[in-house]
Amino acid sequence: MRSQRLGRYLTLEEFCTCTQTYRKYADQIEPYPKNWEETIPALAALCQHIIDPVIDAFGRERFLLTYGFCSADLNRWLAKKDPVTGVKNGIASPDRDQHMAHEVNRNGNYYCSRLGAACDFRIMDLPSGELVGWIVAQGLPSD
Repeated sequence: MRSQRLGRYLTLEEFCTCTQTYRKYADQIEPYPKNWEETIPALAALCQHIIDPVIDAFGRERFLLTYGFCSADLNRWLAKKDPVTGVKNGIASPDRDQHMAHEVNRNGNYYCSRLGAACDFRIMDLPSGELVGWIVAQGLPSD
């Protein structure tokens, strides 16, 4: 399961364990989707339509995934404060940012009604504005 490829390059494990918060509290966070039937195809579509073309163009060695899938567990930890520094672990807006893909809450509703999937990434040594311009110029589907 964890080694399952979502596209030509990224695995489910990479997509679910790339955040600093997960790495810091890995022994306490379940990072994987629960709504497997809907979330995995959404993540795979994101890889196929965005990530794979970006990596094809710029190279795997320059690609850095910084925030992929956000499980309900990870979402809870992002809202907590670090016990040492007192700083929140992160920022999450599951109702609009699509990092939770097609996951559902305890009431059976999607966390984000926009559906789809999202991730944050960088291309090393390339300004973000240039990367966004390239994505737009290629006509890659994004919102």
